[in-house]
Amino acid sequence: MSFSQTIMNKIGFKDKKKFLGFLTVVSSGQIIYSAFEAFKGTFYNTLLEVFNLSNAQLGTILGALGISTFLYIPGGWINNRFSTRSLLITGMLVRFLTINYMLLFTPGFEQLKFIAMIWGVVDAFFWPAVLNGVILTTNESNRSIGFGLLESVRRALEVLMNFILVTVMSVAGGLAIFKGGMFVYNLLLIPLCFLVMKYIPKNGISAEHEGEGAKAADALKGLIAVMLKPKVWLASLSALTVYWCYIILIYTVPYLQAVYKINSSQAALFGIFNTGVMGIICGVLAGYIASKVLKSSSLLMGLALLVTAASLGLTLIVPKTKEALLPAVIVLFLFSFSIFLAKSIILAPVAELDIDSRYSGSAMSVGSFLAYAPVLLVYSMNGRIIDNNLSDPVAAYKTIFLIGVGVALFGAFCSFVLVALSKKSKAA
Repeated sequence: MSFSQTIMNKIGFKDKKKFLGFLTVVSSGQIIYSAFEAFKGTFYNTLLEVFNLSNAQLGTILGALGISTFLYIPGGWINNRFSTRSLLITGMLVRFLTINYMLLFTPGFEQLKFIAMIWGVVDAFFWPAVLNGVILTTNESNRSIGFGLLESVRRALEVLMNFILVTVMSVAGGLAIFKGGMFVYNLLLIPLCFLVMKYIPKNGISAEHEGEGAKAADALKGLIAVMLKPKVWLASLSALTVYWCYIILIYTVPYLQAVYKINSSQAALFGIFNTGVMGIICGVLAGYIASKVLKSSSLLMGLALLVTAASLGLTLIVPKTKEALLPAVIVLFLFSFSIFLAKSIILAPVAELDIDSRYSGSAMSVGSFLAYAPVLLVYSMNGRIIDNNLSDPVAAYKTIFLIGVGVALFGAFCSFVLVALSKKSKAA
């Protein structure tokens, strides 16, 4: 048996074509964002310079992407009606054309804002299609592993691609090199489209031999059926709390800078490990634990959220002195570990529910609607809390972390209720 076949067997892939399809879906779900959104951390100031933007304008552009949250529900009908293959290709082609337009013509703020809104609309059907693609290319026994690998591979690709561009720019810097990097990364979408055509089959209602009107009606019927399932909303509420706590994780770097006075080099090193390396490790680990050990992604999510609540609670009592920096960092690493375990399988509990495979796309859309809703509230709320306590950052972050404790406990409760309901359904 070859090494590649051994790896495939270990993670539950018996069919090479399905495994290649899975890798294609996961790569599509990251590379589409690699020429813009993935730069907002490492190349934030470079983006401002390339497109002549202020901080507020770039914030508005990134905020415009949040329009997808309002469109995930209608995106559910689209994911029922059309095949995962066609939606992935459409999303990547739209992104390819718009990024090229940006690079060729350097449009102004208003045009960039309009492009970001287009991306938001596309994301409302593209991201659920990525999640549905994971369902399509995995089976019940390795689905949690698939969702875990989705997180790990995407995060590893982001770290690797940013590192490559940082390295190239350190040797031959300049905005032209950066724009060249954007173009090359955007160009990768074309071979990915061909790989999607080769490895992702037509699925769901779009593959059935019935009239267009009947397909549209069936897609709507499926969306309504999914929305009437209480367990879908329960799993989605758990996902919402996970993403809320994940947003809090992003504030741990400025927390250490404001409260423990760490320098910029220490902050960068902490950030790389806490939000980069940890995500890569936990994705693989979460999928394995959920599939092979606990046999339930909902149970793992509930346990991880309990650890999240405990670690956030510990941040409240760790002394706020330079001498206590090491205990503070250890507690925050525990927080990062637990929340990445949960985030890696954020919508796996939805995928594990007893839902007609033709309607799994709408289940992912409904799940995404609630899971990513915190984007609309939590960033601005946390920002206001910090701004209102500029003279007392300890009080600001205590408030943020205390809210996180309550959110995590609520999410754990939802997860455990879902576990109990699922056991009851199987026993019936």
